[in-house]
Amino acid sequence: MTWDDYLSSQGAVIENLDTTGFAAHWQSNALQAGFMAPLTDLGLIRLTGDDATSFLHNQLSNDVEHLGDSEVRRAAYCTPKGRMLASLLYWKDGQDIILQLPKALQPGIQKRLQMYVLRAKAKLFDINAEYVILGLGGHAAATALVEWFPELPARPDTNVQNQHGKLLRLADANGAPRYQWITGIESAQQAWSKLSAQLQVVNTSAWRVTEIQAGIPVILASTQEQFVPQMVNFELIGGVNFKKGCYPGQEIVARSQYLGKLKRRMSVVLIQAVDVSAAMEVFNSNDATQPCGMIVNAEQYSETTSIALIEMKLADQESGQLSLGSASGAAIELLPLPYAITDITQ
Repeated sequence: MTWDDYLSSQGAVIENLDTTGFAAHWQSNALQAGFMAPLTDLGLIRLTGDDATSFLHNQLSNDVEHLGDSEVRRAAYCTPKGRMLASLLYWKDGQDIILQLPKALQPGIQKRLQMYVLRAKAKLFDINAEYVILGLGGHAAATALVEWFPELPARPDTNVQNQHGKLLRLADANGAPRYQWITGIESAQQAWSKLSAQLQVVNTSAWRVTEIQAGIPVILASTQEQFVPQMVNFELIGGVNFKKGCYPGQEIVARSQYLGKLKRRMSVVLIQAVDVSAAMEVFNSNDATQPCGMIVNAEQYSETTSIALIEMKLADQESGQLSLGSASGAAIELLPLPYAITDITQ
């Protein structure tokens, strides 16, 4: 039985890589108390070969050569003009490197990376048929996972591995740890019933809500080439290393960092509408003639609202009323980021 078939047998509806059919997260306090979501929208690429590490190091905005076995890192994959084509999560698996990104972007990104392998001893493989990704969070998640992982990752951006698979701990949300469990299909099926007895099973979008709450941007097809990494706070969440060697767009990214204070940043917001999607424009009442920003990611948050990440001018975060789509659109309320906005170098 495939993983999709198993999820369907549990009541899931899978369409366009997204899983629905489970409880909507706003129908309970699952995001705080404890939840599990199948992350069918995420894809995995394995890089293997003697030159895999050095090849990837020269392609991404973050250090790959000094990646520790227990580390999880983020990186931007950029155009030569420094615009983000993808936001990646990556970690070691033995001598290999695993890349995670939205499954909808994976074919194009994998093909582009493959083009630059040239004579390097590195190969890229789509491994989605081999693995399942579960997202777990809320205060009960850690206790629920102990049966399979007696020793949990101690802090965000670390991982542990055993015979049950790889467990990543990512940025906290709602005052609780969040985990991704990457495992085989059979293991996931065996664990599902026990986990679902302790945690609320929710739709894939619930995990994306917690990503927004954690201030983690995810580049989608509609926002490719829209942002330099700093515009979406990517260096603030550990996605850019300014001391590493060259990579596509490195000169632009470095120049953005060192030539004066950054004028555009990303914020968490609440929007009084539910039909909100990435790449929609944001307006400020101080200047209704032109947009001041763009939706990076958005998910329905309640029956009547959406939570979103917005990239926009810093000046427009300080005064005026923000709205969606036009000056008379749905009202937008700024929420606090879970980390400080600072102009940093690494």
